[in-house]
This record gives sequence, C-alpha cells and structure tokens, in this order.
Amino acid sequence: MMMSKETPPNSPPRKKRRFYLFILYFIAAILVLSGGFILGFYIYFSKDLPRLTSVKDYAPKVVTQVLSENDEVLAEFFVEKRYFISIEDMPTVLIEAFIAAEDERFFEHQGLDFFSIMRAMVKNIASMDIVQGGSTITQQVTKSLLLTPEKSYTRKIKEAILAYRMEKSLSKSDILSIYLNQIYLGHRSYGVEAAATYFDKSASDLNLAEAALLAGLPKAPSAYSPIRHPKRAKRRQRYVLQRMVDSGYISREEAQRAGDYPITITPAENKNIKIAPYFTEYIRHYLKQNYGNESLYSEGLKVYTPLNLFMQRGAQKAVESGLANYEKRVGVEEGGPRVQGALIAMDPQTGHIKSLVGGVNFLENQFNRALQARRQPGSAFKPIVYAAALDKHYTTTTKVIDSPLVYMVDSDEEFWEPRNFDLQYKGPITLRKALSDSRNIITIKILQDIGVGYVVRYAKKLGISTPLNRDLSLALGSSGMSLLEITRAYAAFANQGLLVEPIFITKIVSRDGTVLEENKPRVQQAISPQTAYLVTNLLTSVVKEGTGRRALALKRPCAAKTGTTNDVRDAWFIGYTPDLIAGTWVGFDNQKPLGKRETGAVAASPIWVDFMQGVLEGRPRKTFTVPEGVVFMRVDAKTGRPATPQTEKVAYECFKERSPLSPLWD
Repeated sequence: MMMSKETPPNSPPRKKRRFYLFILYFIAAILVLSGGFILGFYIYFSKDLPRLTSVKDYAPKVVTQVLSENDEVLAEFFVEKRYFISIEDMPTVLIEAFIAAEDERFFEHQGLDFFSIMRAMVKNIASMDIVQGGSTITQQVTKSLLLTPEKSYTRKIKEAILAYRMEKSLSKSDILSIYLNQIYLGHRSYGVEAAATYFDKSASDLNLAEAALLAGLPKAPSAYSPIRHPKRAKRRQRYVLQRMVDSGYISREEAQRAGDYPITITPAENKNIKIAPYFTEYIRHYLKQNYGNESLYSEGLKVYTPLNLFMQRGAQKAVESGLANYEKRVGVEEGGPRVQGALIAMDPQTGHIKSLVGGVNFLENQFNRALQARRQPGSAFKPIVYAAALDKHYTTTTKVIDSPLVYMVDSDEEFWEPRNFDLQYKGPITLRKALSDSRNIITIKILQDIGVGYVVRYAKKLGISTPLNRDLSLALGSSGMSLLEITRAYAAFANQGLLVEPIFITKIVSRDGTVLEENKPRVQQAISPQTAYLVTNLLTSVVKEGTGRRALALKRPCAAKTGTTNDVRDAWFIGYTPDLIAGTWVGFDNQKPLGKRETGAVAASPIWVDFMQGVLEGRPRKTFTVPEGVVFMRVDAKTGRPATPQTEKVAYECFKERSPLSPLWD
C-alpha cells in the first residue's frame, strides 16, 4: 500500500507566498506612510494660508479721489496707485499681451506649469541660487496678493498650494481680472488702469502697441520704465509683440505696425500740488480725522466737492498776479519774506465753496491763510456793526457827527485817540456816507451807542466764532478772524439774512457705492431779510462812490467793503454779486506792514476784481432782490429827510417799512 506524500512546511512555494505578502505589506506601508507624509506635508504648509474663494473677496488697496463739482479729479490719496477696472472693460489685445509675455499656457494648466518649473529648477541648481521662477499668472497673483515677497522654497511650496486652490475656486477670467488689477507696473502704479496713465488714457482705450508695452513691464518695472528708459521699454515691447505672434494672437504684419506706432508717454503728475492744493489738503485732513488712514489711503473713497475748477484756476491766477503786482510796486527784499494772499469764494445760497487759495507756494508752506490764519479785518468788520445798528434805532439816513474822540485808558496818563484813515473830520454825515467812506470815528460812536456786548452777540449770529475784543476797538476790526468767517458773515447779507454753513464736501461714497456722508445746504435765519438788504444796499454805495470803486469794473450790481488795519499789516476786500461771494486778504505771515499806501482798496481789491471779472464773464447780469418790508423814498441828499419841492439834491433811499424812525413815521 502506497502512502501519500505531504508537502513540508518550509517548502519553497510557501516561502515565496510569504515573501510576496511581505512585499505587498511593505509597499502598502510605504504608500500609507507616503500618503501620511504627503498629507502632513500639505497640512503643515497650508496651515494659516489665506483664502480667496471668490473674486468678491478681492478688495485691493485703491486710490481715494477728490472730485470737483464737474467730477474732474482734484487730488488722489493712496499707498498703492490702483484703480479697479473689470475684465470686461479691458481690450482683448491687452489680455493677450500679458498672457503671451507672462504665461502662454495659462488656459491649459491648473495653476502650476510643471514644464516651466522644471526648466527654472535646472537653472537654479546650476547657479546654486534662485535666479528664475516658473511662476504662472495664478502663482503671481498668490505671491503679490496673499504671500510675502521673500524668495525661498518654502514660500514656493505655499505658492503652489495656493495656486492650486485658486484654480479650483476661481474661473480663469476671475484670476486674470485680479492679476491685471494687482500687478505692479512701475512709478507707484498698480494694475493696468493706473499704468494706462502713461498714455493719458484709460486701460479700456489701449491699442496693441500700448498694451504690449505694458505687458513687458512686470518682469522689471524700473528697468523697462517707458519714462526713464524709453529705449529699453521699446525693445521689451517688441519682444512681447513677437511672443504674441508665436502664440497666434496677432500676425507678423500687426506686430510690425504696432512696433512702429509712435507712443507718447505722459509723466505722472502730482495733482495735489497743481490743482487747489490748500483745498485738497483740507479735505485730506478731514478724511484722516473722520475716517482714518486706512480708509483715506486704501479704501478707494470718492469724495465729491463743490469746487469749480474754472473758478479755482481763476482764483490762483488772480492771487499770484495781484501779489506779483504788489511786489513790483514796493520792491522785494533779497531773501526777505514773501507777501502772501488768500481768496475764498462761495455760493451765498448754498454755502458751497467754489474756490480756495490759502497762499502761494504750497510746497514751501502748507499753512492755509484762508482757513487757519486769524488776522485783524480792520474796516471789513464795519458792516457787521452797521447791521447791528440797523436793527436798533438807526436808518440809512441817520446822521452821526464825524469829530475827534479821546478816551482814557486804565489811568489818567494813558489815552486812546482813534482817527480816520485820512486824518480828517467831516462833521454830520449819514450812515450811508460814513460806510462808503469808511469813517472810523462814526463806527466807534455807533458801537458805543448800541453797546459792545450787543455787537459781539450780533457777530456770533453771523457766524463769527472767534472770540472778539469787548472794547470800542472792535469797531475798527481789532479782533482777529479767518477769511472764511468774515466772508461767511457777508454771505448772510447777500442771502436775505440766511446764514449758510460752508460746504467743502457734498458727498463721500465708498468703493462699493455706499454713501458714507452727504451734505445738503444748511441755513438758518441769522438776521431779518430787511436788514440784510439794507446792508447790501449800503455796500453798493461803497462800490459806486466809496473805497470799493475798483469793483465798478464788473459793470454789474455788486456790494463790497475794503478793510485795512491802522498799521497796514492786513489788506482785505470782501464783496458779492447776487449769486457769488468772494473774500480776499493780503499780508505778511510775520505781520510786517505792507506799506503806507497798501490799503484794502490798493492791495486786495485788484485780486477780487480780477477773479470776479474772469468767473462772471458771460453770466447773466442779476440784481439784488428787494424783500417785502423794504420801501424806497425820495430824500434830501444833504439832510436825509423826505424830499420837498424845494429840495436841491434828491436821492432815493431805502428803509424798513415799519421802522418808527424812518421818514415814513415822521
């Protein structure tokens, strides 16, 4: 009987199976460990990485713009000069130029171009340094937008992870939109819209030649700057055009024509310095105070203002010309201080600031003499005293004696003896004549009669917020105040007694269109319409027959008043038509006297006239509206009493209809 043969336990087939199982387990372990390592590697390098899951998440730093009433750009504030433009508004040649120059396989890869990476790696290993990158457009977005600019393999790994994520969450169009708005293109310009200012146009209007020049900049914006290195920029442009030919975007003929196309480069201008610098600096300070630095320089605010650019240019020209003429008259000391001037113009009905000049040479001195300086207004303060008197027991024909005055000051040994500018006295004269000739003594007597405290309160009603001297020198404008303050007070005379709040900003809008602030005209009845009109009527006599006669050159109804301090350190001229008021000031910052003859009529009124003539040319001629409650009568020009058949010289005079002291009530 035969016995079956049993396979030994350690036979070769069983050993082979165990070996295979060992290999399989080993490979599985390697795979698990590798997977774990890769997962850990991914988790380690991807932790704390920023996310960009939607193009809506893209909120770059963009320029804040200050705009005129006609939406012209007055100033720009920024850390990065960038204006956002949608991909839909970019010309096709612009997009194609950047793709051809920076990432020709952009539409084929998924964020990483391994061929470009391997090519760069070989060069980097050969040079023992990171000399070339294989970055795609997507990687460039992650580098500039989400990562630090350091050059390291760690950052390249993070860059690759982010690029992969970005390709999964954003469309190619979205990535291009971000890239073309984010990329740095030299001279503080970020994005194609900002860089298009090289050609003084919007990116939406770029042609092939201009698009190719911009597309050549990302590699080295400074080296290929079309402003500093036009020849290098031209060579780089031709390279981009050739890349576009190779990529099939354009023909050789198109490339040739674009390469030969003459391009005019426009250097970037600092609008803040050239256009309304004192005005825009005021706006910058306001935004910083109320919205903070981040919003001011990075959030792309649109700041709408009422400033009229035509008027502003006229104002700057008038101030510069007026001061130059002054220096010719009196001579200029070598190395001495420059005479300064200021002008502010506003709409008396709305309070809209139409132009503002705070001085000459903003680069040397940013002190705003229209808003910040507190100077004695001299005789320019007198209309406020007269307005207060008209609300007491005075009329336009009230007579006051122009005669010498002497006041004791503190002790028996000190006296104040005020004088008229011409050192003469004319006896009894009417309020109208006293104001048109700017008689100091008459104004002091009126102030003494109606009370200093009353006039101080009255001035406050007219918007004078600066503390005023509570003595009789107030009549001569001894209390310092700003040009804006006194111009605003006069605006109430032009506006039926309504005091307006000065408006420098009409509206502020955020980058997403949200209105952050809107300023509508704010008015309050400060004095009666009748008093306001009477003062206006008196001030027309200053122009017709008094110290403001230069304003007759306007050949239209206007009211105005000169102002000169006793020591001629300040010269003023404040005047208005029915729809525009302007104030001017001339003086030295160090309080140096202007010169004996340099009164408000001589030094300041020519600036006002020059400005008003320019901005009112071609406008309809308007007259001042007479409110209800004001009547006109024929009076004796000498006595101010109602005219009779025997009156030798008749004048037409205006009164408040219900005034118990007007001739109607005699």
